Amino acid sequence: MTYLYLLCAIVAEVVATSALRATNGFTNLLPSIIVVVGYAAAFYFLSLTLRTLPVGIAYAIWSGLGIVLISIVGWVVYKQALDLPAMVGMGLIIAGVIVINAFSRAGH
Repeated sequence: MTYLYLLCAIVAEVVATSALRATNGFTNLLPSIIVVVGYAAAFYFLSLTLRTLPVGIAYAIWSGLGIVLISIVGWVVYKQALDLPAMVGMGLIIAGVIVINAFSRAGH
């Protein structure tokens, strides 16, 4: 269940951050509600994750995958360009998450 909670935290954070641009400085009500509820859900599920997963490991996975997913949303939804260095950097982030999960005993 720990990784399911972490996945929920990541998805909620990505949804909230994706809606942040549409709030227009929190002047648009619906996107603002999505942001507040999304971040609340993200931190709730992250807190459930921290019952069993060390904070450093959980946060590394949460923030790393969040960065990659938000970048993809920005690229697809907002047509923001991703150059080669950005893609290489995101590849390294994904590699880091894989290394943590596959080889580190700190997360178990």
